[in-house]
Amino acid sequence: EQGYETGEHAPGLKLGGCGAYKAAHHIIKTHAKVWHSYNSTWRREQRGMVGISLTSGWGEPVDPHSQTDRDAAERYIQFHLGWFANPIYRGDYPEVMKNYVGRKSAQQGLGTSRLPTFSVQEKTYIKGTSDFLGIGHFTTRYVLQKNFPFLQVSSYHTDHDLAELVDPNWPAPGPKWLYSVPWGFRRLLNFIKTQYGNPLVYVTENGVSETVQCPQLCDEWRIQYLKGYINEILKALNDGVNVKGYTAWSLLDKFEWNKGFSERFGLYHIDFKNKNKPRYPKASVDYYKKIISANGFPNPREVMS
Repeated sequence: EQGYETGEHAPGLKLGGCGAYKAAHHIIKTHAKVWHSYNSTWRREQRGMVGISLTSGWGEPVDPHSQTDRDAAERYIQFHLGWFANPIYRGDYPEVMKNYVGRKSAQQGLGTSRLPTFSVQEKTYIKGTSDFLGIGHFTTRYVLQKNFPFLQVSSYHTDHDLAELVDPNWPAPGPKWLYSVPWGFRRLLNFIKTQYGNPLVYVTENGVSETVQCPQLCDEWRIQYLKGYINEILKALNDGVNVKGYTAWSLLDKFEWNKGFSERFGLYHIDFKNKNKPRYPKASVDYYKKIISANGFPNPREVMS
């Protein structure tokens, strides 16, 4: 969306209403081709695995007793995770995406939907092209229904007719979009288990950045974030979710999209002003070392259902 719709990220294209869908369509087809190439050429010899890594938040209905809020939360997940995962695991885009984008395209007077379609052959070719699912997850939103007038300029953002809210009590140690809501991760992982046949899951990205540097490298908020989210993954394991591995995001401070070096996700602080780029461990390093050495929390009482 940010690369092909809003133009915030490279390649900076502003193809409103269709750019993100077209780019995603090519990504999904290309992913499938890579998987089949490896499967037919290298798998027997190397015995490796090919998967895809998808980043998604969790959407929680504002009122769990409201059907419209529950539907809006479902759309949130399907327009984020399901957009890519549904074709790979179930053979096509989510029905709710096809319905909403198709209806809004018709209201605009377009002859075809702005969401591209897969041929029958493509659906068969794409379905099942993942030996594991990589998941990047950072935060959660409360979701409710919000109707955007169809005369408004079409966009991926307005196609799903929802509004995102946050709880002011949620910790927000980093950028304004990244609130610490650990319980959302367990729900996302259980959604994956239910929707996609409990695939093998690797958590490929999970972490928090700081916007204010602490000269003593005392990132207590990162320790609390990691503790909360890893604890929820362990709960998901108890739920039967097939999580095989976890990667904290990230080892080092690094170049972060259009935020450059100002948004720091690293366990290690990098002095970018020094030509040698020296690295300094933050407090979270010792904490994470203990988790790694114990392959979880050293005290089993940390894991509560």
